Amino acid sequence: MPDPHGVWTKMGDYLRALPLTLPETPKAILVISGHWEERAFSFTGSDAHPGLIFDYYGFPPETYRLVWTALGAPWLAERGAELLRDAGLQVAIVQERGFDHGVFIPLKVAFPDADVPVVQMSLHASLDPSLHLAAGRALAPLREEGVLVLGSGMSFHNLRAMGDPRVAEPSAEFDRWLAAAAESSSEERAERLARWDTAPWARLCHPREEHLIPLMVAAGASGEVGIQDYREFVLGGAVSAFRFA
Repeated sequence: MPDPHGVWTKMGDYLRALPLTLPETPKAILVISGHWEERAFSFTGSDAHPGLIFDYYGFPPETYRLVWTALGAPWLAERGAELLRDAGLQVAIVQERGFDHGVFIPLKVAFPDADVPVVQMSLHASLDPSLHLAAGRALAPLREEGVLVLGSGMSFHNLRAMGDPRVAEPSAEFDRWLAAAAESSSEERAERLARWDTAPWARLCHPREEHLIPLMVAAGASGEVGIQDYREFVLGGAVSAFRFA
């Protein structure tokens, strides 16, 4: 949609450049979105075009007519469920669910041709960070199988505070803490992220943590240190993205 003030310009540039930073085109993408919660880790499982869920309100009419036609990947849903089940985690495969905007908005920018199959995985409704780190560890073999594991959320997500200049420094302090945690060894990273809510200004930045928890899955899926490869202030809050090699 129109962005006359350039609020999303840098984020758009980052997403468009994302495929070029990968060692090869993914065989498929597994997206963990902050917009889907279930009592068991759940996967979209349709082999047809899953369709789009316009789960946002108050935006221009054209944003409800967007099209993005990526295929599902039933084999990936089955494989992800198998890995989590083998780790002792409860899983489900949901046959009739489209992609929510935590999936199709960033991927429509990053992969506009929709030529890579996609499966969405839900958060666990507990929002337990340790549980999601464990889920990431269980899903780690997917990386060697050509799957991009992508956490879609936001490192600052307080809708009531967005646009308030008073949140700039507190959110920057939390962001520095988050970057230090992400850039730690995998063991230390897991310990820090498991207690994220003790970080400076944690609950100001995340009154409810559903937009932060996808990071835990992506971080858990890698044994390497993370890299903060995007950072800017968006609507007053410090926003970052992290890559785990």
